Order: sequence, then C-alpha cells, then structure tokens
Amino acid sequence: MTEPVKVVAFLTARPAAADRLRTLLDGMLAPSRAEPGNLRYDLWQDHSEPGRFFLDELYRDADAVAAHRATPHFQAYLAAINDLAERTAYVLAPVSTG
Repeated sequence: MTEPVKVVAFLTARPAAADRLRTLLDGMLAPSRAEPGNLRYDLWQDHSEPGRFFLDELYRDADAVAAHRATPHFQAYLAAINDLAERTAYVLAPVSTG
C-alpha cells in the first residue's frame, strides 16, 4: 500500500524580492495542481510579514513527488528560488490523518 506524502515549505523573500517571489509561486499553482498525483497545492501568505509564504502540498505517494520534481515548472522554480528567498522545506509521512 502506498501512503500520501505531505510537503510543506516556508519561504521568506530576500530584500526587495517579495513581488518576484510571489509571481514565481503563483506560477506554480495551476501546473502543480494539474499533475495526476497531486491532491493539494496551496499557497499561504503571512498576515504580519507579507514577504513570508507557506506552501502546503499533498501528493498521492512518493512517486508523485518525484514526478512533480521532474516537471519543467518545478525545475524553473529551483533555478530561481535561491535568488528570491530563504527556504525551508519538509517532506512528511502521515502519522494520524483523518
């Protein structure tokens, strides 16, 4: 049996890069949500710090995560993200979901 995989990422824009970061992240929404193994792909913004974002992703299984990471839109994201933001990402396995 395969199990779902949750990916969460915290991104804080580098100085003067918040708008470009937001544009990059917005561009990931539609193509990521259209992937066959994607169950959820949401972008959140911190109320108190507009340059801080949170990605909440859910995939059918580890193969779907690997497929996502191989897409052209994810590769473009990887090429740009380090210039735009400090990033911490976590890949999580379910313990108790419902």
